[in-house]
Amino acid sequence: MFITQAIAATAAQPGAAAAAKAPFPPFDVSTFAGQVFWLAITFGALYFIMSRVALPRVEKILEVRRLRIEGDLEAAAAAQKSAEAAVAHYEKTLADAKAAVQKNVQELRERLAGEADIRRKALESELNARIAAAEEKIAASKAQAMSNVSAIAAEAAGAIVRQITGREADSKAVAQAVAGVKA
Repeated sequence: MFITQAIAATAAQPGAAAAAKAPFPPFDVSTFAGQVFWLAITFGALYFIMSRVALPRVEKILEVRRLRIEGDLEAAAAAQKSAEAAVAHYEKTLADAKAAVQKNVQELRERLAGEADIRRKALESELNARIAAAEEKIAASKAQAMSNVSAIAAEAAGAIVRQITGREADSKAVAQAVAGVKA
């Protein structure tokens, strides 16, 4: 509905029929020379502005970016070298610390083994002394017991003879008989 009203309004204006028959202005052959002239002036002005103002600014921005990127890459390479050096230093320090710890452990082990050996030898000598003292006591007790055994055996033999025969046995004969059995 709106379109039909617009067409009716245009048709009612004088000269509307002549404008409807005229070609599209940019394609009108009578205005080509003016259009080409203004195109050349506009293109020249645009080219001048672009080459003198806009493109140098863009080129400067690109150069600044390129320099910043190169600087960042150099800083990153330096940081990487620094990190590699730090890792190498860390690994060397770690290896040195491990070697020192192993050396300390070995020294401690040897010292403790030496101390243990000294204590073992002292204990062995103390035990050997105790064993020797105990053997002497045993030998003394055995000798005393053996001397008592002879007396006990002689006494027992005398008691047996008295029991069997009813009279006292000769103590010297009984002692010789006990001594003869012992040998």
